[in-house]
Amino acid sequence: MNEKRLLRLLLFFAMLTGTASAQEAQKPEVDHSYKPLVIKLSEDGSKYIRFLLWHQQWVQTNNLAIEDAGLRLTTIARRSRVLAYAQVSPRFLILTHFGLNNLTPDNLSPLGNNTGADPAQLFLHDAWTEFKVSRDEALHIGAGLHYWKGLNRLASQSTLNFLTLDQSRPFISWHSLAVTDQFARHLGVYAKGQLGRLDYRLAINNPGRNGYQADRGTRDSGLTYDGFAKPDRNGDLTGNTIIEGYFRFNFLDKESIKLPFNVGSYLGDKKVFALGAGFFAHPDGMYNNITGGHENVTHLAVDAFLDLPLAGDDCFHAYAAFMNFNYGENYVSRWAGTGSAFYGQLAYRFPHSRFMPYLALQAADYEGFTGPSGSLDIGLNYFINGHSAKLTLEYHSIYGDLREGGFDANGEPQDIRQIRLQAHVFL
Repeated sequence: MNEKRLLRLLLFFAMLTGTASAQEAQKPEVDHSYKPLVIKLSEDGSKYIRFLLWHQQWVQTNNLAIEDAGLRLTTIARRSRVLAYAQVSPRFLILTHFGLNNLTPDNLSPLGNNTGADPAQLFLHDAWTEFKVSRDEALHIGAGLHYWKGLNRLASQSTLNFLTLDQSRPFISWHSLAVTDQFARHLGVYAKGQLGRLDYRLAINNPGRNGYQADRGTRDSGLTYDGFAKPDRNGDLTGNTIIEGYFRFNFLDKESIKLPFNVGSYLGDKKVFALGAGFFAHPDGMYNNITGGHENVTHLAVDAFLDLPLAGDDCFHAYAAFMNFNYGENYVSRWAGTGSAFYGQLAYRFPHSRFMPYLALQAADYEGFTGPSGSLDIGLNYFINGHSAKLTLEYHSIYGDLREGGFDANGEPQDIRQIRLQAHVFL
């Protein structure tokens, strides 16, 4: 598909959004506010159960990078979730989160009985309990299937208030997604806390044993990410522990650490400038099929987050992260490989407007590939009621040896170019 046709498609979707905006502007202002879904368990409201429900519905094109591709639109239920957490005492918190991801025409079940090779289905995302150890916020300890992840801010990004349409794909921040975890969650024990303007999260987890293990590199590394399922030379199992953490210093307003879900943008409600550093370590996680030995997986990252209101009701957003991945020589996992990656995003909300355009860029250089890889996202948010109800239009592209788009007629990795429209509502 040529670039002129792609531009026409973008303009068409933008006109749809603009028409909706113009129609709304002609009507009397509608009150979109609502009270959170909360059940009080005490008279003063200090004990409570909070419920959250959200849907993200997509319409996306097929891969427009394929030559002479006919336009095809596909509807997707990207997320359908229910989350509940209860502060049952000043020191105890319990959280349960379940839902569905990526329901498409290809994995619909005729009778809803989850038949087929890879059906979409409801499953548990989070289930943890937490105890406040200190009198202040210095130390909390929890355990279960949790999202208190290390490496960088976006590793624990909330799906309720993305600045972009979705998490950056390839999922370098969710590098362990479907590799050692269950949809970016591990079973384990975590500690979190806030010491003045510094907050932290540390976790000791067990890897899942049914994840993605293959080497995607163009240079055979001889490694497989299944060292935790392979005994060492003495016949003993090893690699059963993952350690990860993230440390953040808040120069302006402090961010909440009650829940792990990091905000994508505050849309001018807070003044936030934070610097962070994190790590992910999986000792003996990798298995060398040539030597029969185990190798360590170690990732490091630094990042910076800026989200500021400006003179009017406009706001500015910027985020940048640098990541160094080490799986072993020439190894490329499902989303990242041994080498380095950069991710950055910029956005500006216009004054007295519901519109917020953004630009997001990912660039990576992995040993196992012959050239650089990355992605580019150009999008526009239209806020009906902040992050609670919004439309997002995005041009999404991935280039390089990532193979996200399969292969072309010559057997070369196929790039991806798509237009995606999302309707997002949460209560």
